[in-house]
Amino acid sequence: MTPFEHPRLIADIGGNYARFAVEAAPAVFGHVASIPCAAHPDFHSAVRAYLGSLPAALAESIEHAAVAIANPVEGDLVRMTNYHWQFSIEQMRERLGLQTLVVINDFTALAMALPRLSNAQRRQVGPGEARERSVIGVIGAGTGLGVSGLIPTADGYIALGTEGGHASFAPRDEREIAILRYAARQHEHVSFERLLSGPGLELIYRAVSEGRGGEPLAATEITRRAIDGGDALCLQAVEAFCSILGTAAGNLAVTLGAFGGIYIGGAIVPRLGEYFERSPFRARFEDKGRFSDYVRTIPTFVVTADNATFAGASAILAEQLRRMDAQQDTAVLGLIRRVRNKLSPAERRVADHVLAHPRPTLSDPIAEIARAASVSQPTVIRFCRSLGCEGLSDFKLRLASSLTGTIPVTHTQVTGEDTMLELGVKVLGNTAPAILQVRDQLNRDAIDRAIDLLTAAERVEFFAVGHYGVVADDAQLKFLRFGVPSMAVTEHRLQVLTANVMRPTDVAVIISSSGQVEDLLAVADKAHERGTPVLAITASQSPLAKKADVAIIVDHLEDPSTHVPMISRILHLLVIDILAVGVAMRRGAERVAELPREEIAGFDEAPLEAPPPGARRAGPGISTAGPLAHLTAHSR
Repeated sequence: MTPFEHPRLIADIGGNYARFAVEAAPAVFGHVASIPCAAHPDFHSAVRAYLGSLPAALAESIEHAAVAIANPVEGDLVRMTNYHWQFSIEQMRERLGLQTLVVINDFTALAMALPRLSNAQRRQVGPGEARERSVIGVIGAGTGLGVSGLIPTADGYIALGTEGGHASFAPRDEREIAILRYAARQHEHVSFERLLSGPGLELIYRAVSEGRGGEPLAATEITRRAIDGGDALCLQAVEAFCSILGTAAGNLAVTLGAFGGIYIGGAIVPRLGEYFERSPFRARFEDKGRFSDYVRTIPTFVVTADNATFAGASAILAEQLRRMDAQQDTAVLGLIRRVRNKLSPAERRVADHVLAHPRPTLSDPIAEIARAASVSQPTVIRFCRSLGCEGLSDFKLRLASSLTGTIPVTHTQVTGEDTMLELGVKVLGNTAPAILQVRDQLNRDAIDRAIDLLTAAERVEFFAVGHYGVVADDAQLKFLRFGVPSMAVTEHRLQVLTANVMRPTDVAVIISSSGQVEDLLAVADKAHERGTPVLAITASQSPLAKKADVAIIVDHLEDPSTHVPMISRILHLLVIDILAVGVAMRRGAERVAELPREEIAGFDEAPLEAPPPGARRAGPGISTAGPLAHLTAHSR
């Protein structure tokens, strides 16, 4: 096996234990460790504890990671169903210093490992023979009940992310009807997971022993006593467990048409050993009435491999990295690789530096890039133009678009069945990844030039229309507090008139999500006629971005004709905050701390009023509690 350039961190997170390993080469796992979840307050703490147990050089060399977790993974926020850990995928990637962090459902990962299992890593239970290139199902009981499947494609498989464990339990005999009645007294909805899990086995035991004097037992003890044959109640509980698992597995087989086989994973069944083969599982699996002959041909296997979930998570991570490389090869990094040999020796050194350090290049100034590549600053510009870019800023914008593969920009659909809490979580979850994407796309040169323009301006006019008028209003408020004469102009009839009286010492800030609004484009044209520089907060490659002297790019698709803009408006407000803080810092803390606190108390709540006659005219201010200390604090 060829070792990876950088070893990869692989994790399998359950409700009780977090297992970690370092993958040095494909399917070669070392430094395997199992850490009790209860020993750490959160996921980050557990990962740091594991990394701290590794040799320092090994831990520092890890750049990519895959985490399989016993939880549905939808969007950026991960909240465990059977434990209290929760985290943002992108924030966790940043905190751990990783280039790539892939988080997937643990049974999706296990499903991806199934085609890679050898005969020694699985044990067949009952008859049947798997058909090549057919659908495969997987089900397994542990802290909860995981369900997934594999759909064959031309070049591999697609793993299904499902929550099939929460399908409603259907009893098949009198014992199971009694178990359902017992469980229904405790749970409003009795799913298969309520019974096919560690806590589920304990519930089954309590049900079968009710009124028969059974003592409270943990799942591991129930299993041990049943296999040893010394406890009839424990044996009844395990038999019922295996029967119910057979029903669930049979349901999965007919639902998916899983002629590639049904695989049994999880922590409980492997501990049953040979008992599982003579248990009622297979008989119940085939008990499908008119479709018994249909399922009888489908084989069932117990997964015995120790690191099957690791192998599946590794395969998904490898595919993600391949996809990212393919995306980059069709974008800026791929273009650099293709034209590298046609560049001059000096430009080639810049190319090599960018290929080796693409993310730092996004934020490094031209002087730092030139120094790192051992070339002059004009050579950096020539390199950018050799790629068809107008300059370094344009090159960085295109590079940022090539590097968004690790940012989980997803949208979670709000449904009518959501509670108000779920609705809030989804709205915030949809916003957070978009904010993180814009953060990684920010162009340092553009931000510096924008703040230079605003700091030197005698007056700043903010132009916006429609839903983005509130962004202009917010900008006006902030800049007035810094003593910068400014106005928000959101009425289209006044915008060109305002631009027509601007001076070269002013700055026109035009805020537009699409960058295609004719009225705002006319403002840009009129401002240029007057010699006024234009700063645009808008989409990349838009007409407005091309007209602007400086463009700060915010790319987020939202159709204002069918939706009220929400996320994009927040992104524009955040850009205003960045500019406001930057201007305050450039102007100097002494100019931002002149107003006594009592003179600005309630400023956010009260309208602006002229000072009373004879009152002292104080300079602009935000807080007296230390220079700039509260610029980013919440308003009182």
